[in-house]
Amino acid sequence: MAAMSASGVDRRGRRLNLLLVAVGFLGLLAGIEWFVIGLGKDPLSDVHAYYDAADRLNHGAALYAQTATTNESAFYRYPPLLALLFRPLALLPFPAAAAIWEVIVVGSLVGIIALIRPGLRGWSLVGMIALPIVWSVVIGQAQVPVTLLMVLGRPWSLALATHLKIFPALAAIWWIGRRDWRSLAMFLAWSAGLAVLQLVLEPQGSLAFPGVFNLAQIGEVRNWSPYAISPVLWAVLVIGGTIAARRLAPTRWGWAAAVTVSVLATPRLLLYQLMTLLAGLREPSDDRAARDRGAYVGTGPFVSRPPASTVREP
Repeated sequence: MAAMSASGVDRRGRRLNLLLVAVGFLGLLAGIEWFVIGLGKDPLSDVHAYYDAADRLNHGAALYAQTATTNESAFYRYPPLLALLFRPLALLPFPAAAAIWEVIVVGSLVGIIALIRPGLRGWSLVGMIALPIVWSVVIGQAQVPVTLLMVLGRPWSLALATHLKIFPALAAIWWIGRRDWRSLAMFLAWSAGLAVLQLVLEPQGSLAFPGVFNLAQIGEVRNWSPYAISPVLWAVLVIGGTIAARRLAPTRWGWAAAVTVSVLATPRLLLYQLMTLLAGLREPSDDRAARDRGAYVGTGPFVSRPPASTVREP
């Protein structure tokens, strides 16, 4: 009976894998189609927002004094840090700056895949969200480096991601649910340090940002957030999702749940932002001893494991 039961589980597992692979393949086709369309429309369109913001800083202008509207890709709605980091590139002509930035974006995507090492189901998920991934790369979105920082999952990297795009901060619910107060304290310390750094380097923009970061920035776009249906529904789902992520934190699904909340909680959810769900495929680890001896420390429900011969036990 036990053998028959195990056989049934195996068959269901194979059927689920086939279904996931099929859906992933369809998603991959959609991603390829968008890649062709995107290259023919306005590639690297979002780079204008970062370049123009950094150029304003280079010329002593106000960071958020811009002619672009919130519905345009050239509109800068982020904390000052991204514009500050872009300032050296803004000294170059736009084509050169955009090319260098795109190398960083593509390199970040390669780093993401190298770190998560997805298994069969993980690759299926990559295929499912191929369109958001391709979209992010084609338009030169900072979402790709932000995703890499979240894949790293360290307090400093999550703090840096938070100061590039605010909502990654919600992934810290994972440390709260696991009662990992040390990592949470380090995240808060890094976040505070980066806030002070921005205030020193760009005081006017730092003080102006709270006035920019509001619901008026949602604009009239193809918004996939429940906020577009009902602000009350959005608030209920965000609160419910946060509670669920906290409870799941000690389980193997905890990090994936925290990442999902950080991605979906924004009231202005564009399709390309879904690429950050990739960060949920690899759970961070603080096992420094294991890392020092060369053991594999990335865990999660979708990651692949290296061959047994590559993992050295003490």
